[in-house]
Amino acid sequence: MGFGSLAALAPSLTWGAAPGPEGPGSPPPPIGGPERAARIAKVQGLLRREGLAALIVEPGSSLVYFTGVRWGRSERLTCALIPARGEVVMVTPFFEEPSIRESLGVPADVLTWHEHEDPLAIVATWLKARGAASQDVAIEETSRFFIVDGLKRNLPSVRVVSGAGVVRACRMLKTPAEIALMQHASDITMAAYRYTVPRIEAGMRPEDIGAIMNGATVKLGGRPEFALVLLGEAAAYPHGSGKPQAVKPGEVVLMDCGCTFQGYQSDISRTFVFGEATPQQRKVWGEVRRGQEIVFEAARLGATCGSVDDAVRGYYASLGYGPDYRLPGLSHRTGHGIGMDGHEPVNLVRGETTRLAPGMCFSNEPGIYLPGAFGVRLEDCFHMTEQGPRWFSQPAKSLDQPV
Repeated sequence: MGFGSLAALAPSLTWGAAPGPEGPGSPPPPIGGPERAARIAKVQGLLRREGLAALIVEPGSSLVYFTGVRWGRSERLTCALIPARGEVVMVTPFFEEPSIRESLGVPADVLTWHEHEDPLAIVATWLKARGAASQDVAIEETSRFFIVDGLKRNLPSVRVVSGAGVVRACRMLKTPAEIALMQHASDITMAAYRYTVPRIEAGMRPEDIGAIMNGATVKLGGRPEFALVLLGEAAAYPHGSGKPQAVKPGEVVLMDCGCTFQGYQSDISRTFVFGEATPQQRKVWGEVRRGQEIVFEAARLGATCGSVDDAVRGYYASLGYGPDYRLPGLSHRTGHGIGMDGHEPVNLVRGETTRLAPGMCFSNEPGIYLPGAFGVRLEDCFHMTEQGPRWFSQPAKSLDQPV
């Protein structure tokens, strides 16, 4: 592929000026109070249905999702207590209270603790006061063990259970406001690709290309999350190689890039060849592109997530790849959930029985990898609607028109 012919595909983008006509449009509004209030109401309904007294949520994307509070995890406990009924409570060190109150996106009380105190004792006291000392308490699935351990120590009668079910039932089904933010993040990433790809030159290292991509992403209003660039043989290994790499004529360039916009992520991969592609490179690229189509066709409302992975893996086996995860072939799952996190439940992977429903969002990346030679990964995300799947980014048209 001659990169001079790609220059017309890139929008005019001068640093410090607005993006060209193919860049992202007006950004959608951030998540507001009414949306978060609806989230609290939904999770409380789920807690009551499951007979759970409360949900404990540590800092991370779920805390942002429910409360709007962006906070880092440390040895000092900060968490949200979401009761089955009533107002949310934040537990935090005394000196952090002003910052927590400033960032809250929902009505909430704040309970503080001093440096010599046990914060889990405060949580236990709160549960007792609500008559929940002998009820099950759910904990968000990524929370750390010391919280469970401390709660049991202070309140032996309570049973701590996984809150994965109630949290996933909320976060897996994106609302129109969330979909709009994810769409904008994807539009930013695609505009950054259109700026970056024509500027790739022989001799560039992965970090050189990544710097261009990340710079464009920032100028377009996104926060770069990753810009993985794999060159030549390194593209045969999904997350790359530590060996020195540089752009060479006739070799594969695999880019896997994403950004965050207002808390929601994109994840898009493109594979192309610098210079002229070989027949084998074109063949494998076409097989992966067809694999993406098979995934999209199999993603029907009510189908299990595992059946989508089965469909594309069966197609690859018919071509002589694999079978299963063997190489050459597809050595990883077909796709992952995406939203506030780049990877979140659930996955398009064998045996996953969760059924596709409107609002679910996934990556579609059935790569083919040939160890010692090269790999091809094409990745675009989609979301499920009442009419079936819909792309966030349109798949590449051809090896010669990757963006």
